[in-house]
Amino acid sequence: MTGSTPGDPRAARTRARLRTALLEECAERPLEEVGVAALVRRAGVGRATFYVHYDSLEALATDACADVVREAVEALHAWRGRPDPVQAPPALREFFAGLAPHAALYRTLLTPGGGGPLGLVLHRDLRARSLAERELAGAADAPLVASAVAATFAGVLADWLHGLLPAADSDEVADQVWQLLVALHMSR
Repeated sequence: MTGSTPGDPRAARTRARLRTALLEECAERPLEEVGVAALVRRAGVGRATFYVHYDSLEALATDACADVVREAVEALHAWRGRPDPVQAPPALREFFAGLAPHAALYRTLLTPGGGGPLGLVLHRDLRARSLAERELAGAADAPLVASAVAATFAGVLADWLHGLLPAADSDEVADQVWQLLVALHMSR
């Protein structure tokens, strides 16, 4: 984002309108085919207003998809106690099942292997949350395991969205990624 004031409610409303318009546009066509003119027309704002808030359509798209990052981080940390090493918690299953409506946009922003602008945000936020929880628990090698968890999750998610994994459905991939993450946490 560029020069808007973070706490300004008008700016927040404008960004919300732009995010909604982008998601609606991307439901009709790939991000690469979305133009700023059509987007601002749908959002009911001026072109200059768009550039006050975002440097590019990719920056807006990443912001619009940031909720998926927050949902992923929360889904991975929604359990308490001793985790079932085989079945993913319900929140993680729900997360994977809920990706379908915007999967094409996520694929654009999350490249195979977990890269791309959305992958960077996902990795950063998931690593920070995992690191904080591991340090709070006094776990060994907290930075190493937090990095491995973030990289594993982002990579598996991206590869599944791109059809590079044989997982048949969202529940199956949720269980598989969960088993990997539990193994990482148990390894140290």
